[in-house]
Amino acid sequence: QVQLVESGGGLVQAGDSLRLSCAASGRTFSNYVMGWYRQAPGKEREFVALISGRGGITDYVDFVKGRFAISRDNSKNTVYLQMNSLKPEDTAVYYCAAKLNSYALRTRTSVDYWGQGTQVTVSS
Repeated sequence: QVQLVESGGGLVQAGDSLRLSCAASGRTFSNYVMGWYRQAPGKEREFVALISGRGGITDYVDFVKGRFAISRDNSKNTVYLQMNSLKPEDTAVYYCAAKLNSYALRTRTSVDYWGQGTQVTVSS
């Protein structure tokens, strides 16, 4: 069982930056591919980014490439999402996600564990 707790959301203006954090429980954190999803009001939850167990491989959805960066610190059981040049359309609840040893995390229905979500609101 893995528990995920997100933090770092908030209200910012367009063009600002935020860093989200996700702290994971358990002793096998490096065995998990970690990622971030987001869900805007009235929309489905969508994939944003993922990172491999040791951090050497990352993948992003096109609309955040060049603006967002995912990273992880396995010594702290934590994954991060650095969000720069935020836009109003980035407003959503951001969820941390984990999947054991598989990049199938990119598929929403394949995620093994979810966090509770953290709200990000970008004003224009």
